[in-house]
Amino acid sequence: MSTLVVVRTNPTRSWRGVSAEERRVERHAQLVEAGLEVIGTHGWANTTVRGVCRRAGLTERYFYESFLDREALLVAVYERVLGEGIRVVLEAISAAPKDFRLTVRAAITAGVELLTDDPRKGRVLALEAMTNEALQRRRREAMQAQAELISQLAREVFCADAPEPTDANLTAFALIGMLVELGGAYLDGRLDVSRERLIEHLTELVIAAATVSSSA
Repeated sequence: MSTLVVVRTNPTRSWRGVSAEERRVERHAQLVEAGLEVIGTHGWANTTVRGVCRRAGLTERYFYESFLDREALLVAVYERVLGEGIRVVLEAISAAPKDFRLTVRAAITAGVELLTDDPRKGRVLALEAMTNEALQRRRREAMQAQAELISQLAREVFCADAPEPTDANLTAFALIGMLVELGGAYLDGRLDVSRERLIEHLTELVIAAATVSSSA
């Protein structure tokens, strides 16, 4: 008579010194990286859960451990690239000389370089964000947050000569929309200009917009 031995596994136990939660976080990061590669290279319309899992070297079981569906992955990839973009721009502003023009140019350069040095990131932020309803909602939220950040930075840079709050907010929203549209057109090949000229033109637009006022 044979004896059936049931081995119970503990999903929370560590394996080779790595906890279950750490492994889950690692798998999530693998899937986001794979999502960036697939979406950024082949486009959202051609992205499948199976393709992302194949790229990540994980099964679909682990995909659904991290994401409700592929749209949730798209938003996670967007969040990662957006966060990186905000970080590099703020670092550029912090490192720039205390001069308005040089600060603006440093911020613009950092953002453009991020989107063009790795076209996958540019595609996610400036192109694919326009094709998906869930991502468009998140993009609008991000634009609100970025506009508030620009408005705050403008007040800090100008100090006593800071623009009136409503002027600052209106200009910030206009600038975010302009930067997104111009960036998308450049990445999509609709603007036949060098990267250097794009940076220079965006810098001049931002500087000109900073002086616009509609307050009485």
